[in-house]
Amino acid sequence: MEKTFDTLLKTRKRLQEILQNTSKEDLCKIPDGFRNNIWWNIAHVVVTQQILMYKLSGVPTLIDEERIRTYKKGTFPEKEPTETEISYISGALISCIEKTKEDFDEGHFKTFNTYTTSLNVTLRSASDALIFNVLHEGLHLGTILALRKALKA
Repeated sequence: MEKTFDTLLKTRKRLQEILQNTSKEDLCKIPDGFRNNIWWNIAHVVVTQQILMYKLSGVPTLIDEERIRTYKKGTFPEKEPTETEISYISGALISCIEKTKEDFDEGHFKTFNTYTTSLNVTLRSASDALIFNVLHEGLHLGTILALRKALKA
């Protein structure tokens, strides 16, 4: 799983770079034809990874329940984030993956509640969830790049 974690960390660093180098106005803007914004997509990937790995394994999440409720699947941008929230998510992009790798290597994800994703991929283990999460984050990175392009049009 080393390569999977390495790929995920590289994706997260790219997301962090986008978050840190995009104006708050552009982070929060929803261009025509889109249902969400750059900010929501970035916060959503942090939350989804926690749900897929931790919640489905019955392990306490590293992210609080309020953030999970705000950015989980099926939610939409509701309000502009504070600078504190942006800073928190920026740090969590990396720290959550580092801690997940540590927890994975230490065998914390022993049990897993089977889950079928909206892409009809059935996850039966934390390893399955980790691999699927790379795909999920790649999809959202693509959306973020499309959002950035739409904002410049």
